[in-house]
Amino acid sequence: MPFTLTMPKLSPTMDEGTIVKWHVSEGDKIESGAVLFEVATDKATVEHSALDEGYIRQILVKEGSSAHVNQAIAIFTETADESIEGYKPEGETTPEPATDEKPQEGEAPKEAAKSAPTASMAEPAFVPEEPLEDYQYTFSQDAKDYFPASPLAKKLAREKGIDLSSVKGSGPAGKVMSRDLDLGQPDSVANFSKRKMPEAKPGTYEEIPLSPMRKVIGKRLQESKTFIPHFYIHQDIDVTSLVLLREELKTHGLKVTFNDFVVRATALALKKHPNINAGYNSVSQSQILFKTIDISIAVTVEGGLITPIIRYADFKNLGEISSEVKHLAKKAKEGTLEPTEYKGGSFTISNLGMFGISDFVAVINPPQAAILAVAGIDEKPVYVNGKLTPRKIMRVTLSFDHRVIDGAEGALFTKDLKALLENPSILLV
Repeated sequence: MPFTLTMPKLSPTMDEGTIVKWHVSEGDKIESGAVLFEVATDKATVEHSALDEGYIRQILVKEGSSAHVNQAIAIFTETADESIEGYKPEGETTPEPATDEKPQEGEAPKEAAKSAPTASMAEPAFVPEEPLEDYQYTFSQDAKDYFPASPLAKKLAREKGIDLSSVKGSGPAGKVMSRDLDLGQPDSVANFSKRKMPEAKPGTYEEIPLSPMRKVIGKRLQESKTFIPHFYIHQDIDVTSLVLLREELKTHGLKVTFNDFVVRATALALKKHPNINAGYNSVSQSQILFKTIDISIAVTVEGGLITPIIRYADFKNLGEISSEVKHLAKKAKEGTLEPTEYKGGSFTISNLGMFGISDFVAVINPPQAAILAVAGIDEKPVYVNGKLTPRKIMRVTLSFDHRVIDGAEGALFTKDLKALLENPSILLV
């Protein structure tokens, strides 16, 4: 008899998945354990294998399409000649789109879906404006595509990145010669002499469906910023000694990153301030005090980000933290993290310093109550013993949930974090 294959729940937070690739075709005989398809979840792209043998008769969700957990995605039969005519797939059906229809006069309102959000506010409708149909470009549209130049001059201009239109030629009929290139300007995207009129209408756009990972990220961050009263503390930290210590370790073959030092210092500061190693249970409206220091590290992956966790971070030395961060980051980028390696955590660190960012604030990752944003290291003039001296300065920003953490607690934690990073030798103990 026919039976239904439904979208499996492949991660604790997965609500839907996108079929990336089917490894079977309609009519194929499927053996138990054979790979059926690859699905992109909110965490990674994983393969799903058949639990039972049979024949795949109809694929309901094509490649590139999404399905909610427990939604029917294919129909199987036990034998090749069974008919599926009239068979109704089991499992959940595709959710119906929301409607703004109001009940008619005298009609009882429809019962709200159990999965409806409990928010007291609705998200505004933001949609892009339609492209302009009658926009007129009022500036000169002349563009000179050809500039007379000798073959050698053209070759050298390409190699040196020189804009031929900026060179006054000294050859016959104003032809640009190789000797003229010394006075030429570098070729750049701001070269108006080479511009061509755009073909697309002003405001033209395309819409790209969000991946399951990006949908979950967007949903969680929107809820975080909407319902959590964020409070921020900025702190500049003199990491001149830290930079020198890292270079010294590097000369002896010990390669650690600045983020490794930050993780180690954060773990020690959290040990001293357990109220920062906290969370908030929005269901019971109670404070969570985590008994272990498990630091989540934000790692950028294709399609979003994920937060692998350094468990018992306060018990690990700098080298152990460095090795584990590299291992987990590699698995995150490969999409092979186990749920136990990213599920949970008591505190999060987000570091954008490698991109040269001078300052930023991060959004809390619930149910955690705090996240540390780590910016890049800039050289700034600082008064030291009455003298203006160049120092290496790094800014950190603590975002915390004001429902469970007070400003004074956050300030004391940040002060101790600063002391640890400005005296980095203690981080080696």
